[in-house]
Amino acid sequence: MLDLGIEKLALIGVVALIVIGPEKLPRVARTVGTLLGKAQRYVNDVKAEVNRSMELDELRKMKSTVEDAARDVEHSIQTGASDLEKQFSGSGETLSALAEPESSVPEYRHPRKNWRLKQGATPQWYKARNGVRTKALSGAARVARFRPHKIN
Repeated sequence: MLDLGIEKLALIGVVALIVIGPEKLPRVARTVGTLLGKAQRYVNDVKAEVNRSMELDELRKMKSTVEDAARDVEHSIQTGASDLEKQFSGSGETLSALAEPESSVPEYRHPRKNWRLKQGATPQWYKARNGVRTKALSGAARVARFRPHKIN
C-alpha cells in the first residue's frame, strides 16, 4: 500500500487548503472520507465472498470424501453379509432360526400412561410462592379477572 507518514499527510493537507480553500475543505474531506469508507466496505465484501467460495469448495471436497468413505463401508458390510449368508447356507441353518427370540422373554408393551394426569416435579407451595399458574384460564376469564371493579 501507500506509505503515508505524518510529513506527507501534512503536505497533502496544506496543498488541499490552498487549492480547495478553507470554506470547501470540510465538505470535501467529508466526501473523501465517505468514499474511502465505501471502498473499504466493498473490498471487505469481496474478501468475504472469496473466503466463502473457498470454504464452500473445501466443504464440497470434504463431502465427496465422506461419501466415498460411506460407500466403502457400505460395500464392506455388504460383502461381509454375503459371506455370512454363504457360510450359513452351507451349514444348513437359516438366519431366521437364529434370530428367533426365546419364548420365556415377554414382548415389550407400552405403559399407555396419560401424560396429562402426570403431576409436575415442582411442589405446589413453590408454585404458589413464585406466582406460577397451575390452572389454565381462557382469554375472557383472564380479562375479567384483571378488570378493575366499579365502585358505586
